[in-house]
Amino acid sequence: MRTLTLHNPRRKNALGADGWAALATELAAARDDGTRVLVLRGTGGDLCAGADLSDVGPGHPLARMRRINDVALTLHDLPVPSIAVVDGVAVGAGWNLALGCDLVVATPRSRFSQIFAARGLSLDLGGSWLLPRLVGMAQAKRLALLAEMIDGEEAHRLGLVSYLVEPAEVDATVASLVARLVAGPPVALAQTKELLHGAVGLTLAEALRHEARAQAVNLAGDDAAEAFEAFREKRPTSFTGGWSPDTRGG
Repeated sequence: MRTLTLHNPRRKNALGADGWAALATELAAARDDGTRVLVLRGTGGDLCAGADLSDVGPGHPLARMRRINDVALTLHDLPVPSIAVVDGVAVGAGWNLALGCDLVVATPRSRFSQIFAARGLSLDLGGSWLLPRLVGMAQAKRLALLAEMIDGEEAHRLGLVSYLVEPAEVDATVASLVARLVAGPPVALAQTKELLHGAVGLTLAEALRHEARAQAVNLAGDDAAEAFEAFREKRPTSFTGGWSPDTRGG
């Protein structure tokens, strides 16, 4: 497991130029270093209040936005499951960071807002792509155009929060999810993420072809065989994501 903790408590963990750069580096490392689960959280419970507009860094605004976009793309493309933890605010780009994760654990006192319109801005960090897919166009327009602040309970009702728990239960809930995901088959989980992300806009026939290719990869690896043996022997599975070509014809 890799835990990334955003730390700028004076500004509710808003990200300045250095913060975006550090987050991009850490996400890239999680993609390549054998991490099995990524947890994203912030100091003091707040996840992130968005971009720190007092610390935007040098360069043309479009160039700066491209660097921020790299964070959204890297998070989206991570082959490992990701969990966002919110026990405070997640607004603007900070909320879209959470929505870019696979699971969101929040509390009733959490607060969420697509704050952009209130700041004279439009959506960024993938909000225009994520929101309609998660809640439909009508609710996406409501959240984006009105910049409303909603609490954890409403976010959970809308399907924008995976688990709503009391503050005292956050760490135990996250630990349980991490344990379950780490115990899962890493190659199969990565392919499931990719299938789900790519399914929007596909025909059923196209989705089935992608599923068939992914399943062939799973069946060529060690984890599917391990699952069968564990089932036959009535024991827990031990998934590694490995592949043994010598036992599968080269």
